[in-house]
Amino acid sequence: MTMTYSPKVEALRARLLDFMAEHIYPNENALFEASHLATDRWQPLVLLQQIKEKAKAAGLWNLFLPESELGAGLTNTEYAPLAEIMGRSPFAPEAFNCSAPDTGNMEVFVRYGTAEQKERWLKPLLAGEIRSAFAMTEPNVASSDATNIETSIIRDGDEYIINGHKWWTSGAPDPRCKVLIVMGKSDPTNPDRYKQQSMILVPNPHPGVTMKRALPVFGGDDAPHGHAEMIFENVRVPASNMLLGEGRGFEIAQGRLGPGRIHHCMRSIGCAERALERMIRRLNQRVAFGKPVAEQSLWRERIAESRIMIDQARLLCLHAAHLMDTVGNKHAKAEIAMIKVVAPNIAYKIVDWAIQSFGGGGMADTWLAAAHTWQRALRFADGPDEVHRDQLGRMEIKRWANTDPARTGGWGDVMVADGISHPGLPI
Repeated sequence: MTMTYSPKVEALRARLLDFMAEHIYPNENALFEASHLATDRWQPLVLLQQIKEKAKAAGLWNLFLPESELGAGLTNTEYAPLAEIMGRSPFAPEAFNCSAPDTGNMEVFVRYGTAEQKERWLKPLLAGEIRSAFAMTEPNVASSDATNIETSIIRDGDEYIINGHKWWTSGAPDPRCKVLIVMGKSDPTNPDRYKQQSMILVPNPHPGVTMKRALPVFGGDDAPHGHAEMIFENVRVPASNMLLGEGRGFEIAQGRLGPGRIHHCMRSIGCAERALERMIRRLNQRVAFGKPVAEQSLWRERIAESRIMIDQARLLCLHAAHLMDTVGNKHAKAEIAMIKVVAPNIAYKIVDWAIQSFGGGGMADTWLAAAHTWQRALRFADGPDEVHRDQLGRMEIKRWANTDPARTGGWGDVMVADGISHPGLPI
């Protein structure tokens, strides 16, 4: 695979890098201060809203959405280097209307929404006028196995009644969040466990929907975005709010989570790249024991290891994106699972080393502390590492079980006992 990009992507990369240098990096400190010192920290950041208008005017808007005329017309592979650049700052994805969970939710509307649903929800989301949330995870079950979900979605005439308890509903505390995509069970007795679930749209705010609290994230609250614990008590919505149809929730989830996962990974690689750069610049500035810290072998080894990990992760990410573009998300599930494990882990490790290179200041006075928190959290988002590894393990076992060992050397070991060779024994 070549690492070169098309002229179209190179032009967008250049424009994106210029915009980041002019509008994002110089304003990061002000944005951090505004998010931490505001009287009402759950209100949108005025400065970020101004930057968003500039990004929209510059044509750097809705760069995701492959196979749709509503975005920039980029494939997943073409979008990857752009998302990587956005991942270098916690404020950049929203600035370009390319942040989670809205990107995944917009893809849901594009793929599965009715004309009415698109007009009401997708259109203002694409314009950046509202935000959205995705309510899937539940506190009382291991909802990394979506078949465990207990929230009920029951038909009652021309309406559905929703009852359930959700948490980690990212974006719900934001006052701009106007729609929730809720996953629950509409047919819990269906013998096919993967056709019991449905997804339905719930306006926000709405009678019966209560935000119990904004969940803390390693001691912080991630305002003004946040992650809510939600209660749904006899919530009534029109039957027309059902997405795609009853029993199609698992199908929608698989279509949504693939792109969502890889977008996180693209941004994680950008975060890791910036952390490495900051680490090197810091190590060149600091002197310990009579020489720059960068000249000490321990740090040279960490720098080298960081470069190896980032480049490996980028290649794996591009490979997964390429497969998504050529054979579809379903057939790229192994590669998506691999990069979902790899990217947050390598970013977390490199950010951790970068913090160490800054000394005490790394815990307080740089964006690294926030990056450290978020990269750790990403090991849970869209499925924990353990679930992805288990899925990969099962796929790998199945792969070799269906392969002729005579053609692959699976039985081709040579055992030597008492000086006598015994070729081909099945061990």
